[in-house]
Amino acid sequence: MADIVVSEFMDEAAIATLRAKHDVDYAADFVDRSADLAQALVDARALIVRNRTQVTADLIAGAPELACVGRLGVGLDNIDLDACRVREIAVFPATGANDASVAEYVVTAALMLMRTAFRSSDKVAVGAWPRTALIGREVNGKILGLVGFGNTAQHTARLARGMGMTTIAFDPYRPADDPAWSDTEAVSLDGLLRLADAVTLHVPLTDETRHLVDASALAAMKDDAILVNASRGGVVDEAALADALRAGTLAGAALDVFETEPLTAEAGARFDDVPNLILTPHIAGVTEEANVRVSAVTAQSVLRHLEGLP
Repeated sequence: MADIVVSEFMDEAAIATLRAKHDVDYAADFVDRSADLAQALVDARALIVRNRTQVTADLIAGAPELACVGRLGVGLDNIDLDACRVREIAVFPATGANDASVAEYVVTAALMLMRTAFRSSDKVAVGAWPRTALIGREVNGKILGLVGFGNTAQHTARLARGMGMTTIAFDPYRPADDPAWSDTEAVSLDGLLRLADAVTLHVPLTDETRHLVDASALAAMKDDAILVNASRGGVVDEAALADALRAGTLAGAALDVFETEPLTAEAGARFDDVPNLILTPHIAGVTEEANVRVSAVTAQSVLRHLEGLP
C-alpha cells in the first residue's frame, strides 16, 4: 500500500518529487470514489487533498497510520481539524502559494463588473452596436472594501491601489498597529458596506462568517456597488444576493465559490435570469503558476513531516 495518497489533481512535477522518496497512490478522481479512497488510506501516512475531498472523522478513523494531511490551498473547512488534533495529525495548508492568483481574479472580476463592455460579444457578433447601454465605470478613484485582511486580501489591495483605488478593510483579528494598515484604512463592517464601491470577501467559512453577507448586509451597500466572493461558499446568502441583483439594489456580483460545490443544476437554479452576475467554478486560486507553487509547497511540507524534520 502507498505511503502517500493524493485524492485530487496535483502538479506532475510535485508528484514526481513525492515518488522519488515514497510510494504514492495518485488518482485525481479519488474525491469522487469515496470507498476507493478509504481503502487506499488503510496504511497511508499522508493524504493530500484540495477543497472537495471531505476529510471527516470517519475517514481519519479508517486510516490508523495517517500522520499528516496536505491541503492544496488554504481553506480548511473540508478537514475535520478536531479529529486531526485528537490523533495528532498535522495539517499543512499551502499558505501564500496562490495569493497572486486570487488577487488577480478579484481585481479582474471587479473590472469586468464595472466595465460591462467585456460581456457584449454575443450582441456585437449579431450586428448590435450597444454602445450607450455599455457605458461602464472606471475603478480609478473608487473605494475597494476588503472583508478580512490576510495575505491574499493585502495582495488584492496592492493591485487595486495600483489602479487608483482607495482601500479600506474590516478585520477584527488584525492588531491596530500591524504594518498592513499603513496603506489601508481599518473600518467597521457596517462602515465598509456603506462606503465601498466594490466589496470583496477574504474570510474562512465558520459559524461566525456563515451568511455574513445576508439580506441586511446587501441592503446596507450602495445600489451601484459590486460584490466579489472568492473566499468560501456560505459566506454569502446566495438567495438574498440573487434577489438584490434582480431588484437592482446591487449593481453586480462575481461568485467563484458556492454553498453547494460542485454547483448542481438544482442549486444553481436560484441564479436563473439574474443580471450582472459572473459565476466561475472555484477557480480563482488555480492558475498554471499557482498550481505549481501550491503543489510544490504541499509536497515539501508532507515530505518534511514524514522525514521527521521541523
